[in-house]
Amino acid sequence: MPTPSRNQSAETDNREKRRAADVAYDRIETLISKLEIAPGSPVVEAELAELTGLGRTPVREALVRMVSMGLVLQQPRRGLIVSTIDVMDHLDVLATRRVLERLIAANAARRATDAQRKALIACAQKMVKAAQRGNLDEYMAADQALDHVNHAACRNRSAVKAVIPLIVQCRRFWYAYQHEGEIAEGAQAHLVMAQAIASGNEAEAADGAERLMDYLERFARRVVNA
Repeated sequence: MPTPSRNQSAETDNREKRRAADVAYDRIETLISKLEIAPGSPVVEAELAELTGLGRTPVREALVRMVSMGLVLQQPRRGLIVSTIDVMDHLDVLATRRVLERLIAANAARRATDAQRKALIACAQKMVKAAQRGNLDEYMAADQALDHVNHAACRNRSAVKAVIPLIVQCRRFWYAYQHEGEIAEGAQAHLVMAQAIASGNEAEAADGAERLMDYLERFARRVVNA
């Protein structure tokens, strides 16, 4: 059996580090989205490494990414803190996300593989079942899985890079104000979008994304007007 070259070994190490950083990002994002790390709280690298069960290097890389997207803020003399939730600003977040989600859905409808189309529907069906049980954590986990598949399927890295910070803000907003929401309605909107993408019809996929964003905007306006 041939011995891997030095370059091949280095590439393997880099991929493993990247995967570890991605895992760290997902775990920290979940903690922040679920408000287990509250808005305005200090972010301590060593504590996050312990909470996630990962090393400090992938945690540090994940935090750098979060700073770049505004989820975590670098404060002079205070270190890192989790950004706060601005209710009034959230409508602007949704307006921006709406444009990107339409583009991503249309691209995914055109570019997704057969396996990705099936995975999108499977994730949306998990959301529906979680909503029926009233399990918000399972609902959000399936939602995050659906996003991962959708983003990979669309193959538009610029759009994905722009939309991810907005999605995280929406997840946090939901956990903060979930008493104003109805997850069964949200699950159905995700399912309609997933089915439209899976059909390969770009116009229907964009309309599905529009319906999802309409639902999120109604939810946000209930919070703003409460």
